[in-house]
Amino acid sequence: MSYLPTRIAAAAAAGTVLLAGCSSTSSSPSATTGTGTSTSSATGKKTVTILAAASLTEAFKKIAAEVMKEHPDLDIKISFGASSTLATQLNNGVDADIIALADEKSKTTITPSLIEGKPTQLFATNRLEIATPAGNPAHVTGLASLSNSSIDTVLCAKQVPCGRAAQTVLAKADVTPHVISFESDVKATLAKVKTGDADAAIVYQTDVSSAGSTVTGVVIPEDQNTVTKLPIVQLTNTEGAKEFYEAVTSSEGQDILKSLGFGQV
Repeated sequence: MSYLPTRIAAAAAAGTVLLAGCSSTSSSPSATTGTGTSTSSATGKKTVTILAAASLTEAFKKIAAEVMKEHPDLDIKISFGASSTLATQLNNGVDADIIALADEKSKTTITPSLIEGKPTQLFATNRLEIATPAGNPAHVTGLASLSNSSIDTVLCAKQVPCGRAAQTVLAKADVTPHVISFESDVKATLAKVKTGDADAAIVYQTDVSSAGSTVTGVVIPEDQNTVTKLPIVQLTNTEGAKEFYEAVTSSEGQDILKSLGFGQV
């Protein structure tokens, strides 16, 4: 991947996926002194640790694969989760080279000294959509349907970006949904619909898109919807941090994000 300049203007999340070549396993970020990229004694590669919002799972896996293809000396580890959780982890000393969050508010919860003077951009936008089980068996037609007591709805927890955004669109539509549970992040929320445990969920349109035929989406009209802007911060000045940050904000990275339904800032 050749990292070309981006037109995005500069501006001032927990399951983990380990990306090493083509493999992936589960892991957890560790609390350290915050030194960033380190060299793995087992592989001799430089480890790059990324904290990323769950909604970025598919996009960041693809971008990481491209970076490692061009830079085989790098071993990229990505911890995906709720942005609120990732911000807390960073505040508590978890080691990371990059953090990418699902909305701007999440960034404001990070201890200022940890990100002050660090390279940062708003690199993508997202919108909400209603997800239903494949075929939409409950015949959900829009947000108004969710107020029906027969429609079991799941939402993201109110303190995470997808939950905050859902509360915004519901208020715009003046709808009080029949909520059966609040989930930890957008992927957990979507999973309830995939398994048929809920009739509807309000998630990001990118998650509906990535779920393919396993769910059916119901569009939320623009006048009821909301746009979230996603920030990324380069926390360390290491080679791996620079390469991943530039990959996300490059024209090629933007193309990957666009292909998965993200908008441009």
